[in-house]
Amino acid sequence: MHDTASHLRRMLRTEDAASYTGLSASTLTKLRLTGGGPEYIKLGKAVVYDLADLDVWLSSKRRRSTSVAA
Repeated sequence: MHDTASHLRRMLRTEDAASYTGLSASTLTKLRLTGGGPEYIKLGKAVVYDLADLDVWLSSKRRRSTSVAA
């Protein structure tokens, strides 16, 4: 028998994803348009973010110095 809890994915709507990342919802919307933000999923008209994708995107933004080009 499969453990159903291990197959559940945590999805956040834009407002909750913004709170999680420390950004505004409008910034996430702009990043969706420009392609610079985290991966997202379109469910009909709804936009949701997988928590794992947000963590990967946030990790990709780590820097050690402001003088190093991204």
